[in-house]
Amino acid sequence: DAKDLDVPHNVPFVALGTALLWFGWFGFNGGSALASSSTAVAAAVNSEIAGSVALFLWLAIEWIRNGRPGLVGLCVGAVAGLATVTPLAGFVQPWAAFVTGICATLVCYACCELRKKLGFDDALDVWGVHGMGGFVGSVLLGVLADPEECSVVATAPKSCVNAGTVVRSGEQLGKQLAAAALCAVYSFVVTFALLKVMNAIIPLRPGEESVRGSLDKAEHGEEAYTPTKAYTQ
Repeated sequence: DAKDLDVPHNVPFVALGTALLWFGWFGFNGGSALASSSTAVAAAVNSEIAGSVALFLWLAIEWIRNGRPGLVGLCVGAVAGLATVTPLAGFVQPWAAFVTGICATLVCYACCELRKKLGFDDALDVWGVHGMGGFVGSVLLGVLADPEECSVVATAPKSCVNAGTVVRSGEQLGKQLAAAALCAVYSFVVTFALLKVMNAIIPLRPGEESVRGSLDKAEHGEEAYTPTKAYTQ
């Protein structure tokens, strides 16, 4: 049933996984500077800001639409913000991370809703959140990076996040858009080809009976959880 595609296996595990991801993201983005520097600090701060903004806005949208806040939506929003800010975390000011969090929510939420309407089976919203979030973040770098005055290290003001690297401009925006589109096409083609080869050897999709019954039982011969039984004295 398409309605079951968005039902999580275990909501507390979703929250735990999000917390672990968020903690690890500081090392992922901040550690990309390969040094304990101001750039690493900026990347970590920007990650926190974008993730928090997206979390709050996603929660607010679900609250308005559904009449109540949801923990799963909160977690998805946080990951959307973190995934979107990753390509530009070490190159933008904190205000730009705030804007990125807003853009992440609007784009990723819309993509997730589109996926639901089309009935696609997108586990963990990989396309809607990670894919489109990363695409948007990559493109936004050309718009939100430091200004032209930060292009030369010797004359750059101290306020620059990562002087001598990327600065915002129309040319940079075009480069980011072209690179993101090329990566998207490459990833789709290679993934499609690999899945076709794998499916020819080992079927990727389980049988209809297994899907409607218990995948654990069908694939592994045992259940993940002991069935709940009525308590009797």
